[in-house]
Amino acid sequence: MTDSKVLYVTDLDGTLMRSDITISDYTVRTINALVDRGMNFTYATARSIESARPIAGGLKLKLPVITRNGAVLADNNTGRHIEKSVFTADEVQLLKETLEELPLCGFVSCFIGEKMIKTYMEGSHTEAFQGYIDYYKDDPMMASKTNIEDMFCGEPGYVTLLGEKEYIRPIYERVKTYQGWECLFQKDTYRDEYWLEICPRNCTKAKTILKLKERYGFEKLVVFGDALNDIPMFEIADEAYAVENAIDSLKAIATGVIGNNNEDCVAQFLKNIEAS
Repeated sequence: MTDSKVLYVTDLDGTLMRSDITISDYTVRTINALVDRGMNFTYATARSIESARPIAGGLKLKLPVITRNGAVLADNNTGRHIEKSVFTADEVQLLKETLEELPLCGFVSCFIGEKMIKTYMEGSHTEAFQGYIDYYKDDPMMASKTNIEDMFCGEPGYVTLLGEKEYIRPIYERVKTYQGWECLFQKDTYRDEYWLEICPRNCTKAKTILKLKERYGFEKLVVFGDALNDIPMFEIADEAYAVENAIDSLKAIATGVIGNNNEDCVAQFLKNIEAS
């Protein structure tokens, strides 16, 4: 039986999504049926809503989804940005001064009205970042710029750098000392490169989940995940379940370990919860 006071939150990549970067028809049907019968379910992801919806758009969710690691609350049904956090003018200036490597290996997510674009610098790039550009070459969200000033256009709300671990880690060590923003450094779910993601202060999955919990009056939180950026939300949850393919440090603090992400394990778990 569905408990109206329980909030269920899942990560996307490596958890609800399969390794082929899809969500199965079974998972979509199962979750939609559960939501229709009153289950309070949403997802939290590092992806933008523009990146998440082509994969998770079949989910008919009533609650906002948490995107950009908590920087943006969005409507999964329409793609609308409900709430977004952006860097202050002083923080933008500090990012420009601190991230000398940004033109070579990263992009800035900028909000222009209801639209979000990912700006990157024209010219030479690291091999890993050039691969990213080539992969998304037909994405209308990608916008090349000729200078660092134009990379921070509109309302900048997220900065991403990617590459080899040895290349990205020193940048992370440098920028994490500033307390005015959040920094996350972790390995990509599907490839060998590492990502450094920088977003405004208090924009994490965990902090935004707590905001939703309070806003809607939920009394219990159950979460699902697989990666480093899921640890904070595991620490605030009443119950936290890691998938079999999760990192060991997440499994170590989990309430339990469920099936593999390729086996519809989150949907199966939720279906069993309703039946119990």
